[in-house]
Amino acid sequence: MSASASTEHRIPRPHTAELRPDEFLRALYQFHGSALLQFAARRLGGDWHRAEDALQEVAIRAWRHAGELDPTADSARPWLFTVLRNLVIDGHRARQARPPETGDPELAHLPVSDDVDHILTSQVLVEALQDLLPAQREVLLHVHYLGRSVNQTATVLGVPPGTVKSRTHYAARALREALHSRGLQAGGRDRDAG
Repeated sequence: MSASASTEHRIPRPHTAELRPDEFLRALYQFHGSALLQFAARRLGGDWHRAEDALQEVAIRAWRHAGELDPTADSARPWLFTVLRNLVIDGHRARQARPPETGDPELAHLPVSDDVDHILTSQVLVEALQDLLPAQREVLLHVHYLGRSVNQTATVLGVPPGTVKSRTHYAARALREALHSRGLQAGGRDRDAG
């Protein structure tokens, strides 16, 4: 017994005209989405982003034909695959027909941020957090990372709000010292860059 046949027995299949647009699309993705996405990705040389875009366009076109298509039926697949194949071919033809883009030579020499500083700072921060006591890391996580208030954090941790305030104060001070010992100042500036 195929997977789609066993699914057909478990899920009641309302008449297509009775489906709301969100139900129609959900059923379409549930029954055909994976196969269509894999097919599109193969046709697009493994470009999953373009494959997802193509799948969305197929879903829109299928929804426009909701009166004629049953999104839960295997009989819809040939139509869906044909539409997808045609979209991929049309996209390829459109890219081939477009003249090659020429760039501005001055723009080619502009510096581009490569996020190395951000990655290194993040790594130093993670290491500095390891110097803190577990209770200090936990309170910083809740207050600063998760954006919880002192009262919310106190409720989650099961401690009084005053304890959250003092742990936050001492944790921030300990973190500042740990970052300073690693060559960073508050605000992420290098202490030697002065």
